[in-house]
Amino acid sequence: MRAILDPVSPAATLVEALEPVRSDPDRSAVLLDIDGTLAPIVRHATDAHVPEATRSLLIEISRRYRVVACVSGRRAATSRQIVAIGTIAYIGNHGGELLRPGATRAEVAPELAAQRARVRAFAARALTREHERLRVRSEDKDTIVAFHWRGAPDEQAAAAAVEEIGARAQEEGFALHWGRKVLEVRPPVVLDKGLGVSALLRAMPVEAALYVGDDTTDLDAFRGLRELEHSGTLGEALCVAVSSDEAPPDLAREADLTVDGPGGVRELLQALL
Repeated sequence: MRAILDPVSPAATLVEALEPVRSDPDRSAVLLDIDGTLAPIVRHATDAHVPEATRSLLIEISRRYRVVACVSGRRAATSRQIVAIGTIAYIGNHGGELLRPGATRAEVAPELAAQRARVRAFAARALTREHERLRVRSEDKDTIVAFHWRGAPDEQAAAAAVEEIGARAQEEGFALHWGRKVLEVRPPVVLDKGLGVSALLRAMPVEAALYVGDDTTDLDAFRGLRELEHSGTLGEALCVAVSSDEAPPDLAREADLTVDGPGGVRELLQALL
């Protein structure tokens, strides 16, 4: 049932909205995107960090709730480095990787791993000196490559250059995903956060799950939770949109409630406690 709370800000109202999850932490899951949700969006992806106040709250939540996981388009190992909590799970590369609490190596979907060399070869060919001059930056995500242009001196020219990379990738049979000033070139396999979330939760004894995210890929996680709820695997799914100037309109439409930016997410974490 969708709550009429858009956006949520008063603490008492937020606590009430989270009651399905808060009422039984030992049978609840807390799932969060990282960039734009736990960590503010930054010009360079390598500069991302989770504020210590947010991280401290997440540590407390990890001690109280049965399942806590960060779900990201980044590699799972990179996500763990950013969040810096080893006792929770990390779903990386949009559901293609799972790094379990305390594990040293992520589990990678076999069909994704099989495409690793091909993706890397494309990345090596695609980024030219002209792209570097325009300040287009590539990000090696092992089985996915991302091209960023946020903060380029001429973002319009850089975006046009990345569009050319995308056209070439499509010609070579890769899948594309456009995000917030980033293009991901992916293997032609099904990848989405919803599949990763579903794979994690199906094996866990939870009755309620909360997902918090800010971008288009988080819609897949929303829908994955809804499917678990409709199938009876979950008793309650609660989807939270993180508002921003760049957030896709569909995110708020499909959410049960919204919070305002990473600061609002911090308030939400406090309410969970």
